[in-house]
Amino acid sequence: METFIPESWYSFLPNFVELAYLAAIVLFILGLKRLSSPATARSGNQLASLGMFLGVIVTLLDREIIAFEYILAGVIVGSLLGAAAAKKVEMTKMPELVAVFNGFGGIASALVALGAWFRVTEAALPAADLLIMGLSVLIGAVTFTGSLVAFAKLNGLIKGNAILFPFQNALNQVLLLVALFGIGWLLAQPLEVAPVLLISGISIVLGVLFVIRIGGADMPVVISLLNSLSGIAASFAGFVIDNNLLIVSGALVGAAGLILTDIMCKSMNRKLTSVLFAKFGGSGTAGAGADTGDKSIREVQSTDVAVMTAYAKRVVVVPGYGLAVAQAQHVIREVADLLQKKGVDVRYGIHPVAGRMPGHMNVLLAEANVPYSQLFDMEEINDEFFRTDVVLVIGANDVVNPQAKTNPGSPIYGMPILNVDEAKQVVVFKRSMNTGYAGIENDLFYNENTYMYFGDAKGTLEDLVRSIKEL
Repeated sequence: METFIPESWYSFLPNFVELAYLAAIVLFILGLKRLSSPATARSGNQLASLGMFLGVIVTLLDREIIAFEYILAGVIVGSLLGAAAAKKVEMTKMPELVAVFNGFGGIASALVALGAWFRVTEAALPAADLLIMGLSVLIGAVTFTGSLVAFAKLNGLIKGNAILFPFQNALNQVLLLVALFGIGWLLAQPLEVAPVLLISGISIVLGVLFVIRIGGADMPVVISLLNSLSGIAASFAGFVIDNNLLIVSGALVGAAGLILTDIMCKSMNRKLTSVLFAKFGGSGTAGAGADTGDKSIREVQSTDVAVMTAYAKRVVVVPGYGLAVAQAQHVIREVADLLQKKGVDVRYGIHPVAGRMPGHMNVLLAEANVPYSQLFDMEEINDEFFRTDVVLVIGANDVVNPQAKTNPGSPIYGMPILNVDEAKQVVVFKRSMNTGYAGIENDLFYNENTYMYFGDAKGTLEDLVRSIKEL
């Protein structure tokens, strides 16, 4: 077996590899730490990428690998695809891209575990290794197909609402038990291909059934959970091939994903079990600009909003997925700049689950070069709304719905929301009166201090820019 390592290096190589792995792990941890703030997220991503690059190079030197040309080809092709995706994928499609990345991470871990099994010929692996191998295949395959379903839901290829059928939970539980039986079978017959095929096939089906029953309102939680599962699968694969770097990096991703999933659940006042096993929200809609019963709305135009905001002391912008869909982040930045020139204090209030993935709005606004100092999390901004003159709600719905505080019968009751209803005036930018992901009516629209500005977010904001300039 040929390698590119001189014979004299072999005595020093093990210590060098472990030191390099330690350096890579430190870079991962520092990168994760810096990802916690929008101001340092870019450098955190660069540090983590550097750690991964170091880990890959050292692993290639450490392992006796014959086909370096195939690995080099994979690195080149993967880098080109990644660069193209980073440049061409629109910000509105970022959740879909993250879902695909989670899926690829899961299937890569499953394939690593399967590759280790196929290399076994005569002597069987220890039982502990077989157990971890089976779990890696199970979790990795579930993550792969589950992520593909999440991608399809987010991209509109299949219905975004929960797809339910009788005895669905029972079927999922039976399939999981069958997969676990397959792992037990593998422990008993480690050289048989049948249990490996059983685990793989059941896991692929289970991933699909696991995600189709989850509706769009819970998609931020699902993406976080799938991200965590991809990390856990990678960590298990690291145990299978005895690679410390893969073990630690996978554990970091898994732990970070679980923490983020917990944060998302708390932000939606949801238990993880209810996300995975219960339906969320209704399906009602209301016509654009129409009264609902004895309720009425107040509609405004760009000139009205321009006067409200230009002569205000403080304006808070609350972005939602509608802002991303309209690609209006640059226009709202222009609106904010014009208002600041007039002496208005402009801030952005970000709900943890605004958009379709954690941090979606932060990334969107960062793309438009919105200063990080103007971005405020829900906990930071909620106490400021009663001192705010005007709130501009752009494309957000459920995260500002007062039913979360006032209606015990509402499916979102108890969910922490942005208290925009406490501001002196609220302007809601919306295409129509249709409901959000939760499928329920938004009582905010009928408050006496709320005004509706109908139209595409980008178009209405561009009109607002012109109106402010004319003042």
